[in-house]
Amino acid sequence: MNGKNNMAIGFLTMGLFMAYGFLLIYLRDVAPDKEEWINSFGVGKHYEVLLAHVHGNLFAFLNILIGYLLLRFNDKLNHIKAISWLALIGLLMPIGILTKVYLGLPPILVPIGAIAMTVSVLWLGFAFFKLK
Repeated sequence: MNGKNNMAIGFLTMGLFMAYGFLLIYLRDVAPDKEEWINSFGVGKHYEVLLAHVHGNLFAFLNILIGYLLLRFNDKLNHIKAISWLALIGLLMPIGILTKVYLGLPPILVPIGAIAMTVSVLWLGFAFFKLK
C-alpha cells in the first residue's frame, strides 16, 4: 500500500458522497415532504447527515491528496504504509455517522475514523518536515 489505494478509494468514496449530496438536494427541493426537511435543518438527523456528507467528501479528498503525495515521495518518506492505512481508516468517521443515523448503531466508528485521519495528516506533516 503506497498511496494508490488511497487515491482509488478516495475517488470512489467522493463519488458516492457526491451522489448522496444529490439525494439531500432532492429531499430539500423536490420531495413531497420537503417543508418538513427544510424546517428540521440544523437539528437531529438532518444535521448529522449533512455532517456525514461534508466529512465524507473532505476525507475522500484527503485520501486522494495523501495518496498522491505518498506515491510522489515514495522513496523519500518513511512509514508510508502506516500513513496510508490510517487515512483509509479515517473514512470510517463519515460512515459511522451514517450507520448511526440509518441503522441506529453506536457511533464508535466516528471517533476511530476521526482520530485515524488526524494522526495520518499529522504524521505526514512531520514526515515532510523531516524530508531532506
